[in-house]
Amino acid sequence: MSDKDLSWDNQTLVFQETQDQLKEPSMYKVLIINDDFTPMDFVIEVLVRFFRMGEEQATQVMLHVHTRGKGLCGIFTHEIAETKMLLVNQYAKDSTHPLLCVMESI
Repeated sequence: MSDKDLSWDNQTLVFQETQDQLKEPSMYKVLIINDDFTPMDFVIEVLVRFFRMGEEQATQVMLHVHTRGKGLCGIFTHEIAETKMLLVNQYAKDSTHPLLCVMESI
């Protein structure tokens, strides 16, 4: 039952209140890893298309990836992070670019 359990105690019906313990979902960072072959314009396109960034923010993230080796695309629940990572990796593969997107738990 949802938040009340029924039990019998010596011929008496007893209602016992229970609280469902809900915890916050685990969050994951989605990162793009730098490589020497993927064009900068393609990285910007990926950030705009899959992470809904504006051109300016996508350019800043791309430059961060280029200079520091990896960059944060966003923080999401496990299912969303995994989906975005898989979509980006498949899109890069279909476009014959070695761009790699990964996820890390926070």
